[in-house]
Amino acid sequence: MTDRRLWSYKEIAAHIGVQTDTVRSYRKHGLLPSPDLTENGKPYWFADTIRLWVAERPGNRARRARRG
Repeated sequence: MTDRRLWSYKEIAAHIGVQTDTVRSYRKHGLLPSPDLTENGKPYWFADTIRLWVAERPGNRARRARRG
């Protein structure tokens, strides 16, 4: 099942356990995927987009563990 809820910086920060400004910095430095939607100048991402990004980020322990 696809999770199409839209997440702002705040939800992303809560999901990965960092401050909202850290997520803004990730985007500024090109470390976040492109937003799935921009409304009134504010970026939003589908929850699944962020979950996939988290799974593929460098240093993800769960990903390394799956490789063996």
